[in-house]
Amino acid sequence: MYIVMVATECAPVAANGGLADVVFGLSRELEIRGNAVEIILPKYDVLRYDHIWGLTLAYGDLWVPWYGGAIKCAVWFGFVHGRKCYFIEPYSQDNFFNRGTLYGCPDDAIRFAFFSKAALEFMLKANKRPDVIHCHDWHTGLVPVLLFEMYKFCGMPNQRVCYTVHNFRHQGVAGQEVLWATGLGRPEYFMSPDRLADPANPTRVNFLKAGIVYSNFVTTVSDRYAWEVRHTDLGCGLGHTLYLHRNKFGGIRNGVDYDVWNPEIDRLIPHRYGIDTVQNKYLNKEALRDRLWLRKDFKPIVAYIGRLDAQKGAHLIRHALWYSLANGAQFICLGFAPDPAIGGEFLRLKQQLNDNPDCHLELRFDEALAHLIYAGADLIIVPSNFEPCGLVQMIALKYGTVPVVRAVGGLADTVFDRDYSDRPMEERNGYVFYQGDPPAIESALKRALGLWFHYPEEFRALMLNGMRCNYSWELPAQHYLNVYEYIRHK
Repeated sequence: MYIVMVATECAPVAANGGLADVVFGLSRELEIRGNAVEIILPKYDVLRYDHIWGLTLAYGDLWVPWYGGAIKCAVWFGFVHGRKCYFIEPYSQDNFFNRGTLYGCPDDAIRFAFFSKAALEFMLKANKRPDVIHCHDWHTGLVPVLLFEMYKFCGMPNQRVCYTVHNFRHQGVAGQEVLWATGLGRPEYFMSPDRLADPANPTRVNFLKAGIVYSNFVTTVSDRYAWEVRHTDLGCGLGHTLYLHRNKFGGIRNGVDYDVWNPEIDRLIPHRYGIDTVQNKYLNKEALRDRLWLRKDFKPIVAYIGRLDAQKGAHLIRHALWYSLANGAQFICLGFAPDPAIGGEFLRLKQQLNDNPDCHLELRFDEALAHLIYAGADLIIVPSNFEPCGLVQMIALKYGTVPVVRAVGGLADTVFDRDYSDRPMEERNGYVFYQGDPPAIESALKRALGLWFHYPEEFRALMLNGMRCNYSWELPAQHYLNVYEYIRHK
């Protein structure tokens, strides 16, 4: 099968979060299974060019219709760790992708509307006719609209679209100028409630809704999150749209790239280990303490890795820190706060605890340190308010680091409580709590720390249960192939 991914991120060349890992990992697994996969990305000025091999001009004279005229683009081709990637570079005074950042500009909606149009124009002119175009998140929500309202009449009648929503909170809402810019026009047609009109502001275009309405199939990144966005306020206003299109909507859990996140082959940790050599994990624990100047004592290490924001449950991370220190554990936090208020709060915490030999806060992201924390910590907390899928808990399981998670989204689909799950004992792999308040995370941490201190053999058995879990891309890729086959023959 011939698949083209249209996305705004791909690890490691343009990465801002989990989307980048998904685009790379899924593409790789699909290729391993014998499919032809190409990825179309914007040519940002902040690309990691050191991860692109053989960058060459693939199409030098692509004119993309825009408003009443056209913008000239060049399309570059290169390999990103074996993935075939095309990079669209517009020559425009708008400098769409020369902003020193991937996102966060006031005109993001127009930037990515142009990218969506350019991706289709490139496929049309370069004679690329994929079986499936797989689009990701709100940034590419206009691709299926443009395909089914325009490009299918210009020579692309047989292409089908799978659309994956990684987070319903970000929807891409813009004025009707995007209709004129892209050539769609006809606001009286497109701004009807069953097409592109934003539910909260019917005079504006909602990119995410557009993708849901026009795609052949819509996925999100876990079964539980698929249920939550349909039946709770996590749908962020699109619950009714998802109800109308429920017959083409489902959850497919993300996978973890075990070529990167695997303690048996991890080059970023000092001591490699697996199920049969799990004792080497404790050598990494010593190395972690050396690296962060923590006291060497008979104590478990509780860790947090990830963004420090409201979605991730910043108030519970802070509470877990104090609870861990008060109950004989050490605590490590590795994360960056996009919100200045939360960032300031954690900076004050860092200063307050600077001389504490049982605590370290690293308020930035450092991938090499993340690998060492996964390998050296005993427990990891993921207390999210909502979590579409979550990679942290799945990576932690592979490293034998027991997750303590809130029962939301993908966390509930991958972590099963040691004491209360209805699964067989050998399938239970962590601790789960339900409410978003301090007593809830305390109850789970109390059980986890109690097991570590008083029943070490049972704690090790729980670690090994986690290490046996297979959360690779193998099963999710098969689910995506099933979706592709389904929409090809609809």
